[in-house]
Amino acid sequence: MLYLRDVWVNWFEGEENGYNVCEFHEWRKDDYIELLDQVPILKIDPLLFSYIENDLNELPDSLLEEVHQKAYVRKNNQRVQLEHCFIMTDEKKSMTIDTMGYRIPIRKSRLIPRQEQLVFEMAEQVAVQSYSFYPAEKEKEYHILSPNPDDMRGLTRKERQLKQLLFMALDQLHSTKNTAEMRYWCTEWTPNAYGKIQRMEFEEAWEALYNELRTGWSKQHYAMCERLIKGQPYFEKIWELENGTHVN
Repeated sequence: MLYLRDVWVNWFEGEENGYNVCEFHEWRKDDYIELLDQVPILKIDPLLFSYIENDLNELPDSLLEEVHQKAYVRKNNQRVQLEHCFIMTDEKKSMTIDTMGYRIPIRKSRLIPRQEQLVFEMAEQVAVQSYSFYPAEKEKEYHILSPNPDDMRGLTRKERQLKQLLFMALDQLHSTKNTAEMRYWCTEWTPNAYGKIQRMEFEEAWEALYNELRTGWSKQHYAMCERLIKGQPYFEKIWELENGTHVN
């Protein structure tokens, strides 16, 4: 088995969508970076890579057995075994996974470029390892709280976080079923459609606004998010965190 030593990781916990596991260039100074002493490398096929990267499904038993207690982290000058931690690659992408003792990929991290290149070079020496797993019978369903990757493509880390915050606020707005309020927010977004919006029922207005907000990210999106979350402490806290000193 191949191993990589002194592996820098920036864990993203409980992320089912790979786009939320940030690439190295989006890591922040206040992220907690951990140094793993030793991590096994698995060369797998792209289908299994995507299955692990973009969901929180159970990992194949044979894979878990193969990497069991083969990774180590240094804590207080001692090497501590990790139950199931490994680096996976399909030779196009790579990712570090830690199950934290469970059977699903709880923590995920990208690699720093130098180490990712090393993983690719090492993987050239071995064959793809096969593991029996059962991919979903139907395509993964995305929704407002787990947006389609197409809705996030091309955005920076900050923009993705704020767009997800905007969707969270919009989802909460949906629960109110307040037609007058819904029409108000639609008009805020598209003032020149005022007449048409006033004839819309709640669901029609909500769907129209959601479909408009799904496209890209702009100053208008930013302003809409800021107004929608006003007066909601939890959302405002997320807003403040993303609009602090972060530039990504």
